[in-house]
Amino acid sequence: MEANAETDIDVLLNIHFAGRVVRKDLTKLLKEGANVPVFVLEYLLGMYCAVEDEEVIADGMKTVKSILADNYVRPDESEKVKSRIKEQGHFKIIDKVTVKLNERRDVYEAQLANLGVKGIEISSAYVKQFEKLLVGGIWCILTLQYYYEEGGRTSPFLLEELKPIQMPNLDMEALFEGRRSFTESQWMDVLLRSTGLEPTVFEERTKWHLLARLIPLVENNYNICELGPRGTGKSHVYKEISPNSILVSGGQTTVPNLFYNMNTRKVGLVGVWDVVAFDEVAGIKFKDQDGIQVMKDYMASGSFSRGRDVINANAAMVFVGNLNQSVENLVKTGHLFAPFPEEMIDSAFFDRMHAYVPGWEIPKMKPEFLTSRYGLIVDFLAEYFREMRKRNFADALESYFKLGNNLNQRDVIAVRKTVSGMLKLLYPHGEYDKEVVEKCLGYALESRRRVKEQLKKIGGMEFYDVHFSYIDADSLEEKFTSVPEQRGGALIPEGPSNPGTLHTVVMGTREHMGLYRLELQVVGGNGRLSVSGSGADPKTKEAIKIAFDYFKANISRVSSMSKVGDHDYHLHTVEIHNTGPARPLTLCSLIAFCSGLMGKPVLNQLVVLGDMSLGGNIVPATNVAEALQVAFDSGAKRILLPMSNVNDIPSVPGELFAKFQTSFYSDPVDAVFKALGVE
Repeated sequence: MEANAETDIDVLLNIHFAGRVVRKDLTKLLKEGANVPVFVLEYLLGMYCAVEDEEVIADGMKTVKSILADNYVRPDESEKVKSRIKEQGHFKIIDKVTVKLNERRDVYEAQLANLGVKGIEISSAYVKQFEKLLVGGIWCILTLQYYYEEGGRTSPFLLEELKPIQMPNLDMEALFEGRRSFTESQWMDVLLRSTGLEPTVFEERTKWHLLARLIPLVENNYNICELGPRGTGKSHVYKEISPNSILVSGGQTTVPNLFYNMNTRKVGLVGVWDVVAFDEVAGIKFKDQDGIQVMKDYMASGSFSRGRDVINANAAMVFVGNLNQSVENLVKTGHLFAPFPEEMIDSAFFDRMHAYVPGWEIPKMKPEFLTSRYGLIVDFLAEYFREMRKRNFADALESYFKLGNNLNQRDVIAVRKTVSGMLKLLYPHGEYDKEVVEKCLGYALESRRRVKEQLKKIGGMEFYDVHFSYIDADSLEEKFTSVPEQRGGALIPEGPSNPGTLHTVVMGTREHMGLYRLELQVVGGNGRLSVSGSGADPKTKEAIKIAFDYFKANISRVSSMSKVGDHDYHLHTVEIHNTGPARPLTLCSLIAFCSGLMGKPVLNQLVVLGDMSLGGNIVPATNVAEALQVAFDSGAKRILLPMSNVNDIPSVPGELFAKFQTSFYSDPVDAVFKALGVE
């Protein structure tokens, strides 16, 4: 039976998880005074303060503080601690231990991060038992002895005892039994409080985003990306909450370090850690040329080849970073993967992302967002998450729902993994119903569609299918999932535009289709033309000049009343999608000149495709399907196409073509009339 929603979560936690919980304000108090990972602090708090009695808690806090004061090694006090070990003969300390094999002497040597001592011999038994000592290192409580020998080649510091700060064992059945005493919303609050956050101050949608950050800890080979403003706690989970995840700070990395070292024949970070998180994606650089290719290989299949070997690993890949522009701006004129380095901006790489968490929807962290209530100690939480990696809930949605026809195989895998991860977090005991699966499915479809929407902008028509949906197995009703940020204001505004303003979609000099806006200003004068914006590019300027000459020679065919020579014309070209100057703008410029001189605007939300030559011959539009997709994404409702493009219509998905009122033109003057709505 699930508990009554009003029951106090703190009471429930202390009943069902006695000895496995801690008051998070105690962690916060200690964290502010000592730069120690949360799991180290809570390991100590769990030993001395996991009770209700305020007096015992006060005594326990004193004990923990004295342990941190006396035994935790602060880097600036390392000499004092070394002296204490020498004078007392042996001493217990808390430090981060990393081990390397010294091949020349055939011994393992430990390095203590804060004490600043290296070359301490360590037994092979410890290394076999705790492999993470070799990759990235782990926090330990260790007892050191001091024995100096004249002419000795080894460190005078000797390791007497080493104990990693991790949970010794975990009874999953007891955890499942405890989970049954909480409602779904209560358990979600427990998880968020266990990471140090106070769920009551967040909206429901934000809670789901915060929960999604935890999926890599419970789901093998899960690739997730979160980009957003600074200060929203993106990397906190991967740095502080679990001793099973490692945060690789921005900067250079290598294939041997991350994947496999062919000299030592050792698997890198992905083989030893559950989660490898990259902080500040903008700074990721591989020293090896094949680094990104190996990463793509690994993200797709959970394996990679080095030399003759194919190596499997389970680590999830997390990419977090900052968006320096507004989301509205990026959605309209670029893509939401923009902060990644240039060499990683590749549709094949991003297609391997299972989810994209919208970091801009998570508020910047404030003191009141941190909880002072009870939560599971993070060590216990980390072990529970680790244990859940052995289970699989990916088939949960098959019983109730079918996925729509726009999802390809990669989309299906991504959605299943996200659903599985969410269910492992919320219902580890596997007792969930249709309603729960539907909520998780909706979130999974949205977070994968966010990836697909960006792929469409980077890779074009190959990723046209973004209208994700699911079908209820019982009622056969199909429900579609949207992405909130895509509903932003369109680039092509609704309603009438000013005379002389129109839009076109063409290939820019950067080899991508983009939207361009032409804005014409007509003032009294004597027939002079000036250009600005991306139209100032020499070849674009030449195309506009051809249009102006044709305009002067043929205006009488369009309007007998208009006199070209009584006005000056200033044409400004705006490249909206940052795709570089556009060359084929002759026909559009002609329509802009006629519209501006006659004072008649073009039809609402129109995009003109195609071009014309010096002699007035029509040049068909290229990549019609892709151009229509860009036009649709930009807010166009009408399309004007050359008659010579009729044969290209079958290449356009019917669903896309049906979105527009389409008309065709046969020559430049016909194009002007149709653009202005003159029959």
